Amino acid sequence: MNFTEKLAGAVEKNRSLLCVGLDTDPALIPANLSIFEFNRAIIDATADLVCAYKPNIAFYESLGSSGLDALKRTREYIPPEIPVIIDAKRGDIGNTARAYARGLFEYFNFDAVTASPYLGYDSQEPFIEYADRGIFVLCRTSNAGAVDFQSLFCEVEDGTKPLYEVVAAKVNGWNTRGNLGLVVGATYPEELQQIRREYPEMPLLIPGVGAQGGELSQVVRYGVDAKRQRTIINSSRQILYASKGKDYAAAARRAAQELRDSINQFLTAI
Repeated sequence: MNFTEKLAGAVEKNRSLLCVGLDTDPALIPANLSIFEFNRAIIDATADLVCAYKPNIAFYESLGSSGLDALKRTREYIPPEIPVIIDAKRGDIGNTARAYARGLFEYFNFDAVTASPYLGYDSQEPFIEYADRGIFVLCRTSNAGAVDFQSLFCEVEDGTKPLYEVVAAKVNGWNTRGNLGLVVGATYPEELQQIRREYPEMPLLIPGVGAQGGELSQVVRYGVDAKRQRTIINSSRQILYASKGKDYAAAARRAAQELRDSINQFLTAI
């Protein structure tokens, strides 16, 4: 089973396009819990509500070996039918990229990775070679500073286009194995609409809903694919830290269910 098939299965089973980002910050969780214990409780509370989980590797790397151990244990604890996307934003020369891909796909066994396109095709090829795994390439990211480079116009054969459009076109051309997707932020709805229109079957990972201010109704209206199987709407802090009390897991479930149900309500209107 490849990544898109696994994603479609989770979407159908849980009636969900929601991804929970496991960006677990030790400073924000109950003091008596380890990273893994907190993640385990969140997973237990939300596993029937999501289409995917997305840990950001930075929160684990910052803790050294204990953090990486918590990441591996978290990956192994997530039910096998739910895809796990590691948010690592990798992109380096070929031999280094190959080591990254081997570590993330073979040692940690993640189903998909986020990747940076700045170094070009040879920095992506080692990931693409894992035909059963997904690669989400940064295209139009959700942060305010995205405009510094992604909005710059580039010369192309038929005139000029902003860099994010060039990236999307390149990724589409590289997608010979059908395992590439794009990261497009919820905070740029017009660009999201354009990219979905031009690449109707491309898997999209959409961060920026919730704490970053993305409007959910616009994300659903502009970003969801026709089959409603290749769109991943991520929320992290809004769910993880819905409560800082003893009821943190129950609060996370309520927040996830509200968001999942809101997505589904907006889907009925399009």
